[in-house]
Parts: sequence; C-alpha cells; structure tokens
Amino acid sequence: MRLLLTADTHLPRRAKELPAPLLAELPRADVVLHAGDWVDTDTLDLLESRSRAVVGVYGNNDGPDLRARLPEVAYAELGGLRFGVVHETGSAQGREARCAARFPDLDVLVFGHSHIPWDTTAPGGLRLLNPGSPTDRRRQPHCTYMTVTVADGALTDVVLHRLPPR
Repeated sequence: MRLLLTADTHLPRRAKELPAPLLAELPRADVVLHAGDWVDTDTLDLLESRSRAVVGVYGNNDGPDLRARLPEVAYAELGGLRFGVVHETGSAQGREARCAARFPDLDVLVFGHSHIPWDTTAPGGLRLLNPGSPTDRRRQPHCTYMTVTVADGALTDVVLHRLPPR
C-alpha cells in the first residue's frame, strides 16, 4: 500500500497551487494523509477528487468551513498498521514521549504545523512522521512531502521528497 503524506499546504496564501510533483503522486497513492493547515476548501476538494482516499485533519489556520468537514484527529487502519493524523504535537523537546502517552494505541502518527520534516520512533515503537510543507519551507532548505509504503504490517519505504525551488 502506497501512502502520500503532506501538511501545511497553506493555499492560496503561501502558494497559488500545489506543486506538480505532489499532484503527480496523487493517482499513485492508495491513501493521501494531510495533517492540516489546508487554509482553503478548494485544496481539500482537489485532493478528494484526484485521490482514491483522503484522511485529513484541520489545523490552526483552517476556518469553519474546513473544521466542519474534518476532525481535529483522524484515525485509519492501513495495511495492518494503526495510523493517526493530527496537526499540532507541541514543541520538539519531549515530542516522542508526549505523543506516545497521548496516542498509546497507534503504530504511526502523522503530524504537521512546524513545516519541519520529522521521522523518529518513540520508546514503545510509535513512529512519528512530519512531511514538512510542499509550499512553505520556512527555515528549511526545501519544500517537502513524504511517500510511505506499508507492507505486511510494517513501513518499508519512508521517502522525504524535496521539491525544486519555485
């Protein structure tokens, strides 16, 4: 099972459209996970129309229209793993322990907010993934997104994709 992970798209404020490489991944993904800060409903509509399935949450920059359509935390069992998606997880310091305590029944937690790619494993095995942002790199060298392969109940390929400068 192939997953596409993204977050913090911030359209149309940070960019006018999603990058072409990210859009090209949509039909290849079995499920798209978006960890919030869509900003506009058009982006949600676009991902839903071009993807087989979307699991998404709202972020701190998402208004009432998105909050009416999306939860604060989403859960999905994908390829034998229990996934959670949330926008904010707090500061980097202590993140693994804090998330493991908050989400004890998950195998993988996808989060956003910081725009900083993240891939760590908490004591106890919870994998934490932040795909960064495909449209707003902030202090990072590149805009990014992730693809993940789930096979036989395990993550086999976690790839951080760096996008070319706009």
